[in-house]
Amino acid sequence: MPDPLAEIVTLLQPSAPFTKRASASGPWRVRRTDLAQALYVLTIAGRANLELDNRPPILLQTGDFALVPAAQAFTMSSVDPPPPPGLLNLPLRLDDGTYRLGPPDAPPQVQQLLGHCVFASPDAALLVPLLPDVVVVRGADRLGVLAGLVADEALAERPARDIVLQRLLEVLLIEALRARAETQASPGLLRGLHDPRLSSVLRQIHAAPARGWTVAELARAAGLSRSAFFTRFQREVGLPPMDYLMNWRMTLAKDLLRHGRLGIAEIATRVGYGSASAFSTAFSRRVGCPPAQYAAQHGGSVSADAQATLLG
Repeated sequence: MPDPLAEIVTLLQPSAPFTKRASASGPWRVRRTDLAQALYVLTIAGRANLELDNRPPILLQTGDFALVPAAQAFTMSSVDPPPPPGLLNLPLRLDDGTYRLGPPDAPPQVQQLLGHCVFASPDAALLVPLLPDVVVVRGADRLGVLAGLVADEALAERPARDIVLQRLLEVLLIEALRARAETQASPGLLRGLHDPRLSSVLRQIHAAPARGWTVAELARAAGLSRSAFFTRFQREVGLPPMDYLMNWRMTLAKDLLRHGRLGIAEIATRVGYGSASAFSTAFSRRVGCPPAQYAAQHGGSVSADAQATLLG
């Protein structure tokens, strides 16, 4: 049976445009407000505070790994000693390619590996909200190894570098997301998969997206009444079950249109529509353009039978 988490991470098409090793001493604080990317931080030694807007500070200690799938802004600061109000530092790039905060000749009190991750998928806006807002894993030995491999590959110029980086990042993200976080995840796929009643339902949806699912049928699969299932699914996953199913069908359809050479009718069947016209109508309403036009705009192609639906 397909693994929903693995499918979503793979479809996100992660890449690593920037990774760095940083050390710090004394009081320090850095802030980024223009990131709009996934952020991951591995604390190799020492302690630091990670602050995300509208959240209390998160203390990161030696061996801790933090992942923020959609970081718009963040602040990182010293703990021992705390920075004075208003202090902001600019990292200094050293000759060895690492970055330094505080006096460059002082013994480092904190060492971290930081990386930014971008998602190449055009469907990232649909998929990222299914992930937790932030994940913190304590004593993340396996994640430390993976993060080190990502950094090593990102800083090197080896053949097939981009492909290796994408695969390493997929494993890194899956490992971080499936690890037990210290706090309850925000509503999304991860919380749904940890709910014993909803996990099997989500896996069944991903295993058979073309099936004519109803709320009543999904509720029976979860062993709940229809109203209890609807309320629980929306609370844990963050959207109603039929909206989740529709989003997943459209995500699969767009992926097939971008990368496949299938006709509209075959794609319609694969994502649960009885006819090409019904699929085209639903796709246009959801995406804003007909399927064949979407394929042409995103470098895909469809077989000859689809061309007549380009404008309808």
